[in-house]
Amino acid sequence: MKPAPFDYLRPDSLDQALDALSRAGEEARILAGGQSLGAMLNMRIVTPALVVDINRLAGLDRIETQIDRTMTPALVRQADALKDAGIRNNVPLLALALPHVGHYQTRNRGTLCGSAAHGDPSAEIPLVLATLNGEVELKSRKRTRRIRARDFWRAALTTARDPDECVVALYWPNSSPTARYAFREFSIREGDFAVVAVACSIDCGKVALGFGGCGDAPQVVECTLTDPLSAGDIASHAAKKIECRSDPFAHADYRRHLAFVLAKQALSDVLSENGQHHA
Repeated sequence: MKPAPFDYLRPDSLDQALDALSRAGEEARILAGGQSLGAMLNMRIVTPALVVDINRLAGLDRIETQIDRTMTPALVRQADALKDAGIRNNVPLLALALPHVGHYQTRNRGTLCGSAAHGDPSAEIPLVLATLNGEVELKSRKRTRRIRARDFWRAALTTARDPDECVVALYWPNSSPTARYAFREFSIREGDFAVVAVACSIDCGKVALGFGGCGDAPQVVECTLTDPLSAGDIASHAAKKIECRSDPFAHADYRRHLAFVLAKQALSDVLSENGQHHA
């Protein structure tokens, strides 16, 4: 199939891009990596009047390590983040999840911010950002604002972004020296969307379990690790608290059981010290 006709703009500055979004509003779509947008255009799932290609914008492809967080601007490619030493050292959970994102060909073009803006319920990047309680930065001609990742995704492919805003950066809390992480995922074929994915973070007895693919957005269950509780106890508690949907790939009950199994495996990885440490 071919996309419906649209106007194409490749601005030289972020201000030009934001001007275009301000004028076009809901009729515009932003193109960064294009790995999701291209397919949606071809299948006419979206039929925008204007596509704004931000790939020419300078300075949006550099990862910045700050005192307590790491910033990944709008044009940071997934492949570049995967091989970045700062990501491995400061955001090890993201480093664990990135090899599960699509295929190496798509990671060469796909961006971290693009995945967040797209908001697929099965996507690994939003799942990790929500589990770590990171933030999404949005910019328009009128304002710049940050939203907690856990509040950004409203439903499948639906976010808190206004039509005139661009996702310009993601903020990932830097790992502490005592934190450990694990990531588990089940998909029908390697590189397919996850039927269920689980991200696990444990630091100073505080557990965060993030679940992707189960509901319409990433879901995070937090609890305190106490001695009498086993990995199975915590996983069972978390799996009972999340929402699970049925679709042609899996029934809701199967997803809930798979969420329990993967959460138990991830917790066991961390508790047995097989999880990823802060470097």
